[in-house]
Amino acid sequence: MIENGIKNPNANLEHVGIKPAVANWNLSAEELTKQTIDLKQGVLNSTGALCVNTGKFTGRSPKDKFTVKDAVTEHTVDWGDVNIPFAPDAFDKLYDRVVAHLEGKQLWVRDAYACADPTYRLNIRVVNETPWANLFCNDLFLRPTEKEIKEFKPEWHIIQAPGFEADPAIDGTRQANFTIVNFTRKVILIGGSGYTGEMKKGIFGVLNYLLPQEHNVLSMHCSANEGKDGDVALFFGLSGTGKTTLSADPNRPLIGDDEHGWADGSVFNFEGGCYAKVIDLSKEKEPQIFDAVRPGALLENIVFKGDTNEVDYTDGSITENTRAAYPIYHIDNAKEPSYGGDPKNIFFLTCDAFGILPPISKLTKSQAMYHFVSGYTAKVAGTEVGVTEPQTTFSACFGRVFLPLHPVKYAELLGNKLSQHTDVNVWLINTGWSGGPYGIGNRMNLKYTRAMITAAMNGELNEANYTAHQVFGVLMPDAVPGVPSEILNPQATWADKEGYTQKALELAQLFVNNFAKYASEANEETLAAAPLTSLTTVS
Repeated sequence: MIENGIKNPNANLEHVGIKPAVANWNLSAEELTKQTIDLKQGVLNSTGALCVNTGKFTGRSPKDKFTVKDAVTEHTVDWGDVNIPFAPDAFDKLYDRVVAHLEGKQLWVRDAYACADPTYRLNIRVVNETPWANLFCNDLFLRPTEKEIKEFKPEWHIIQAPGFEADPAIDGTRQANFTIVNFTRKVILIGGSGYTGEMKKGIFGVLNYLLPQEHNVLSMHCSANEGKDGDVALFFGLSGTGKTTLSADPNRPLIGDDEHGWADGSVFNFEGGCYAKVIDLSKEKEPQIFDAVRPGALLENIVFKGDTNEVDYTDGSITENTRAAYPIYHIDNAKEPSYGGDPKNIFFLTCDAFGILPPISKLTKSQAMYHFVSGYTAKVAGTEVGVTEPQTTFSACFGRVFLPLHPVKYAELLGNKLSQHTDVNVWLINTGWSGGPYGIGNRMNLKYTRAMITAAMNGELNEANYTAHQVFGVLMPDAVPGVPSEILNPQATWADKEGYTQKALELAQLFVNNFAKYASEANEETLAAAPLTSLTTVS
């Protein structure tokens, strides 16, 4: 076997059963980029970033994500349509078949870790079939020093073999592609898909299982930044709510854009890079991300303009899920190491296309737990004939598909943190519609949303007068610097005041219906924060 690169002198792949012809260990971004081009697996764009096509799969495949159900996980994982069980013996047989597939091939190996706070560091060894997938891991995971690599001992392994396709009749999978997490063997096994996000989110799921149970750390699908006085802010939100846009602030160093833990005295990034959607990317709208796409970055499934190597970010013909992976130091004001203290402000971002929720409101602890479990946003109606109403979307803890434990466990851990840190403010921010629903009202002015978030972080709302929303009970400030007071109470922006109340009750019922599947596990404090659903209870 030929070995290249930097490694622990005692390290090999034999202990995981893999016998490659060539093992490339911990190559630099420059080396991986060159090898990808030499193998004709990618090309450079006009800014020097590596561009590749991930093949058949341009996004994650949640229905093909499995967790091995054994003595470790049987009574802890929240089994169901998100956490799909896989038999231990079936995993062992499939693992052996993947290893046989990799034998005699050229492979790329990377030693990396997750969790920027050294207290919670998780060492990971990744084995890839392609150099560009290894570049992704270099960009997204945290990077050990050369000294640390020479002493590196992995706790978990990711084995990614997109060239291996399962046979469902033999292997017990749903189809040819699969991602399987085994907490006993501490392996994430990936086959049949070249989509790199499966590796990133696989480790996120592992941390969502380990950190709350073993360390009382709240794992979170959120972005985080820090002010000049060390005040940390967290931004939760589903796609389209403004999480990336609103957390990107040139005056506040970025801790991270996607995955974090909240330990006692510490908010820390799980990752060492960013994986940003780049559909419609422009320097004007998102200058930090635009400038991060440079040598060392990886662009996935993009299209060039004509016969040039200039990216057409408006072209979603391959996928709307075009992505850029880059190390966090490509962001000018990124904080390294990527952690800060306890948060001072937490923002739940929702794009409410019904125009019901206030543009900013303050949540009590019980409301914070309820809205955290709900994870609400709304998508505007599509172009299908007859579809005229916005579509509600609920994703528990703003990332249901990544949670191995029951969502209520994360919400109660949040509640415990808020009880310990009574100076933490939790805000619900509606970046959606005002003055009526989609089609009648208008989208919230981004300038006003930024002003509301700034006022909250600056403490300018600490002494504000608040009014409880008549249906949802959240507390609406009467005034916010730089924001017209008439937009702060959403009912006042509607011409049809009674129509607003009726629509608010309809939305409240959707919240209650969604929460029903979690209610049996929720405590009384969380249940008490449910919105009102009856006109007779509205004052």
